[in-house]
Amino acid sequence: MKAIISGGGIGGLTAALCFLYHGAEVTLLERSPSLDEVGAGIQVPPNAMKVFEVLGLDGVLAENGFRPETIEARMGLSGTELFTIPLADTAVKRWGSPYLHIHRADFISVLEKALRARCPDTIRLDANVMGYAQNADGVTVHMADGSKLRGDMLIGSDGIHSTVREAMLGEEQPVFTGNVAWRTVVPIAKLGALAPRPTACAWMGPGKHCVTYRLRGGTLANLVAVVERDDWTTESWSERGTAAQAMAEFADWHPTILKILSEAKELYRWALFDRPPLEKWVDRRVALLGDAAHPMLPFMAQGAAMAVEDAWVLAQQIAQQNDIGKALKNYQALRYDRASAVQAQSRANAKTFHKRSRLGKISTYGPMWLAGKIAPNVIHARQDKLYGFDVTA
Repeated sequence: MKAIISGGGIGGLTAALCFLYHGAEVTLLERSPSLDEVGAGIQVPPNAMKVFEVLGLDGVLAENGFRPETIEARMGLSGTELFTIPLADTAVKRWGSPYLHIHRADFISVLEKALRARCPDTIRLDANVMGYAQNADGVTVHMADGSKLRGDMLIGSDGIHSTVREAMLGEEQPVFTGNVAWRTVVPIAKLGALAPRPTACAWMGPGKHCVTYRLRGGTLANLVAVVERDDWTTESWSERGTAAQAMAEFADWHPTILKILSEAKELYRWALFDRPPLEKWVDRRVALLGDAAHPMLPFMAQGAAMAVEDAWVLAQQIAQQNDIGKALKNYQALRYDRASAVQAQSRANAKTFHKRSRLGKISTYGPMWLAGKIAPNVIHARQDKLYGFDVTA
């Protein structure tokens, strides 16, 4: 069985590893000349770690990442703590696997090295997929250089601007959410006493919020700072901004946030666009995966994790079925509701973080503070269905 994967991000690389694990042949096509990533952090929650444990990559991911000690929430302007609850050991005890933070470039590097070690010729760089055609015997992938590639199935793991999705469903019409995210990574050594704690911390405020956590053994501080805007028309993962621009938007915020922004050498702006669930992910021998199938806002840190879950289920179904069309339909049926639910919750979380009115703050943040003091288990319990899910079981 030969699978062709379009897209060499986290989802595509994981899918390739999962296909090899289940005995399929794989060719991974990446349009870029290298698998470099924009400098930013990513969270690897327990539900994603379960897949990497089966693939034998949990150890090397842990070596390259950082285990946050606690989850905490603070008010963005004053720094007042709403709650702080254990995470490092609790994640393993409660959800069965650790919770990690890792630099995207390190994550990609781990997956790429593992894939090349298992099958050196799997990855083809500078390979731009333009479209596909299919019949009862297989799929023909059309490349930008005029060449063609033949396989049993095509997996579109080519991100929010997916060429495979457009070939399957036509052009999309994403809607700007009114939020723009700033992203940067700064050495902890530059931050002194204002360095963020070794936690997964959400800072909440009127019309904006931040998330801070550490990377690379705790030596780097990662910041995602989201602000409401109404003047954006382009969607880009790598548009640059300046520290002065970012600091102006968070001018009255806690000194930790301002210190990170002031020390940032590179700042990226990411306009957040929303997309409703697609009508389908599968077209006979072609399937979508990860952001190509269910792009989601970053307010639950589950975008990559859902792609990892997709990858396992897809490869598993192919291994269990002789009929590719049936296997891909089973994959969509098994994944659609869960991915759509996470999309919806991610969308809803933005409103939780950005309360403006006094009543809204009291009614939302008051119960958080109370739960953190007298019933921290309640906060953990809200994530049981998400983090405790084992797609490999």
